[in-house]
Amino acid sequence: MSTGLRHDVLRIEGADDPRTGLLPLLHGVPRPGFDAAAAPYPDMARSLEYGRPTTLLPYANQDSYTRKRTVREVPSLVLENERLTATFLPGYGGRLWSLVHRPTGRELLHRNPILQPANLALRDAWLAGGVEWNLGATGHWPLTCAPLHAVRLTAADGTPVLRMYEFERLRRVVVTVDAWLPPESEVLLVHVSLHNPATEETPVYWWSNIAVPQSPDVRVVAPAERAFHFDYEAQLKLIGFPGSAGGDQSYPARFTKAADFFMDIPAGERRWITALDARGTGLVQTSTDRLIGRKLFQWGNSTGGQRWQEWLSGPDAEYIEIQAGLARTQLEHLALPGGETWEWVEAYGLLEADPAAVHGTWDEARDEVAGALERLVPRKDLDAALVEARGFAAESATPEVLHRGSGWGALEIAAGELPADGLHPFGSCDSEQQPWLDLFLTKRLPVPADDVPAAAVRGAKWRSLLETSADDWHSLYHLGLLRLADGDCDGAREAWDRSVTEHPNAWALRGLAHLAASPAERADLLLAAHRLQPGLRELTVETLQALLAAERAGEALEVVAGLGADDRDHGRVRLHTAQAALAVGDLERVRTLVDEGISVDNLQEGEASLDTLWLAVYPDRPVPREYDFRMTGS
Repeated sequence: MSTGLRHDVLRIEGADDPRTGLLPLLHGVPRPGFDAAAAPYPDMARSLEYGRPTTLLPYANQDSYTRKRTVREVPSLVLENERLTATFLPGYGGRLWSLVHRPTGRELLHRNPILQPANLALRDAWLAGGVEWNLGATGHWPLTCAPLHAVRLTAADGTPVLRMYEFERLRRVVVTVDAWLPPESEVLLVHVSLHNPATEETPVYWWSNIAVPQSPDVRVVAPAERAFHFDYEAQLKLIGFPGSAGGDQSYPARFTKAADFFMDIPAGERRWITALDARGTGLVQTSTDRLIGRKLFQWGNSTGGQRWQEWLSGPDAEYIEIQAGLARTQLEHLALPGGETWEWVEAYGLLEADPAAVHGTWDEARDEVAGALERLVPRKDLDAALVEARGFAAESATPEVLHRGSGWGALEIAAGELPADGLHPFGSCDSEQQPWLDLFLTKRLPVPADDVPAAAVRGAKWRSLLETSADDWHSLYHLGLLRLADGDCDGAREAWDRSVTEHPNAWALRGLAHLAASPAERADLLLAAHRLQPGLRELTVETLQALLAAERAGEALEVVAGLGADDRDHGRVRLHTAQAALAVGDLERVRTLVDEGISVDNLQEGEASLDTLWLAVYPDRPVPREYDFRMTGS
């Protein structure tokens, strides 16, 4: 058979797609625990301190999902040749959902049996399983649960190419993922390019996050003898790998704690990572040399680790992640110069190696896998594939549109900030971008009739237009957001003060709360905002959190008392109600809530709120499984 590219439908038990909220993400990415001065490489010390965003603007949260699942039919795009079938979900960040080795029928990835968002991404909603393309900043990227554009291109030999792409608005980079399966190819080829259309540099971050099945006999092998270790309790530190006091860390199912191992691969070594079973077989990922990092992530086999995997994938679906990135660790960002494009090619396929060597000494395992990989896909073939991918533009006529992403790229093209490109058709603006197109065309940002502001933007063009025209509450609110995105906190405060003076509004009050000098001031401002928008649940949750942080639990309970039944029964609100009751000493109310059940649909990775509540009222009882999400062991 020749290679095919077709539309298909993934039939799966899943929750509804997460919706985008109304409140933009004003916070940034916190500094994780590490000592940059102790980094063994000068470039690493710099990149550990560089590029961490102070705000995630212009994005808003995606925290509206539930855990109620029905049978869904999700659009997919399928690439297939004689050896492999690759299924992509363009509506979920272009994720590679499944990779099946056709001769054996073996699924090479952790193909999640459910489609269940959970709070692990920068914008909250994230899915476990498959291969996630991950651009932006430390964390799972803003478009992981958002649609990408997709078109059909053609390689020189006529092989169809699936191109997925989008304008990523935090870093203002065009990301392109090209996937193709040459005839008889044993590996799926993926060409990634990151293009910075601006004249100034921008920080970038990339990790291909690959979920694979976990079992006690699966060994993760990579060409390294050391790794940077992070276990959610201590700082990042360089250790020997895989040997440790607790045993061989290359068998992740044997260990209790969740942990990251970033492989310290020597310069000049071919870049790869694989997870192989007792028979010496499993998925391998390799790439051209731009993608230098490799990582193992394990949930650990504690009750909390098991519970997280069940939360994400249902029962009996344990997995680990083997990952590949631009930097040595995920705590680093690199500078992509203005006008430049970085690109590389990755390959994914079934590796078959001698099981005795794979499960022998570490040297034996690495040597065996390196040889088997060179037989599967020679290093020179990946270099040739990178050259081939650069020629897709010359071989392709007007591309066939397969899936529609957002209109934000079209807006930037209309404003002259992004060049039009026939092989990246961004379509046209839709209702979300229309207010900003109006601003560009008329030099006035429309005032919404319903007092609900337009979606946020980011970029010098938009700030410049508002600096000269903002004189109503709506344009002043957005001017504050744009100033905050540029690090101008004083300017943001001035704009939001003027916005509230022009017309009292919850949106600018929330912005002022973000800049508040004390927990008490933040609570006051959010309480005022809540009174203006009492039906906005995401604002209610922030208000309750601020009141608890300011040690004003009694006022938090008053806010809860004024909510409608649906909001009071929401899992996150029930959690904060119990925390407030605990703070005022109402243990009976806490016990009632805990005994009735508190299920927080968007429980955050690493959040210990449920087990803390349980132990506060039942200190002598073990934490029930449904409340135990502890990442550091039970």
